[in-house]
Amino acid sequence: MITQHPLFDRRAKEAREERDLAPYALHSARSRGRSFHEEDDDLRTCWERDRDRIVHCTGFRRLMYKTQVFVNSEGDHFRTRLSHSLEVAQVARSVGNALALNEPFCEALALCHDIGHPPFGHRGENALDELMKQHGGFRHNFQVLRVVDRLERRSPEYPGLNLTRELRESLLKHEKDADWPAEFRPRPERPYLEAQVVDLADSTAYLMHDLEDGLSAEMFDEAMLAKEVALWAGAVESVELRHPGFLGATRDTKLRIKRLTNELLKIAINDLISATSARLARVDLRDAAAARAHSARIVDHSDAIGVEVAELTEFLYRRFYRHPHLMELTAHAQSVLAALFETYVRTPGEMAPWYQRWIEREGLERAVCDYLAGMTDRFAEQEFARLCKA
Repeated sequence: MITQHPLFDRRAKEAREERDLAPYALHSARSRGRSFHEEDDDLRTCWERDRDRIVHCTGFRRLMYKTQVFVNSEGDHFRTRLSHSLEVAQVARSVGNALALNEPFCEALALCHDIGHPPFGHRGENALDELMKQHGGFRHNFQVLRVVDRLERRSPEYPGLNLTRELRESLLKHEKDADWPAEFRPRPERPYLEAQVVDLADSTAYLMHDLEDGLSAEMFDEAMLAKEVALWAGAVESVELRHPGFLGATRDTKLRIKRLTNELLKIAINDLISATSARLARVDLRDAAAARAHSARIVDHSDAIGVEVAELTEFLYRRFYRHPHLMELTAHAQSVLAALFETYVRTPGEMAPWYQRWIEREGLERAVCDYLAGMTDRFAEQEFARLCKA
């Protein structure tokens, strides 16, 4: 006789959240919903549904060919914007799970947080902001809302992906009060704890993988790190204790770098969890709203590791992000995007048909900006070769 077990459906998952998550976590049964009404899914919570829409959307797939630090054509092993987003999701899930926060929300936000980035990474962002300075500028945090709210197409019943209110608002960060959208006012004192987790997961992931990529590209070396970065010295000590003699004996440079950077990532994640847990124990947060109203940031490193993370950040800016080779890429991004912007403004018929129609709603320059921001590095280079090279 076959026993029929009940499905672990949305209601069962919501009940588990009520039982197992912290009171200050986001609970999917209490979501403020979507801009356009849809019936609840039978199996998935609202944030599992958001996550799935993000993973299947066009903008997410394009992250595969968008720059993290190195242009995609420079090598198959360097991070792309897609692999970065996956690494952020892994860190955010680990931290969120340990703190009894809403893990699917952390994952969805992490996967979506960079979906508004243009080609060539932050270099492309700066170039578009300059090109659009007379037309409202460009910021990738606002662009991600344009992508999920307006530019993605998945249903004839509404524009965009129709994500939940909580996730959409959490995509905004580092915005001045004057720039905060009226839809999301009053502006909270702090983001949801899950959004704070993703913010720290983002910086933790990119510091650690940029460290690995920079070492692999030989833009700096271990001797510099040992001299200037205490966090690196701590990772070396931990690896020596776990694998006695390995670092001095191995000839496998790739394995050596991976083992050290993984240890450094572990140190940072464990500290983030323990320091945040200690802060949570000292405050009385009865629900997610109380966490948003709290005067101080709760999700963060301890003071000691925070100083060492800042030291690593400064090292990477000095030794890596401002390396002459990467500065050449900055100039290249500016020239490619400036030439394409001028060409499309002059001859908008060269854009894809949907974006030609988009001009009627958004105006010429903003439509061109949306088209450029959605491009991969590869497609931008192809269009530059097609339209701008004699």
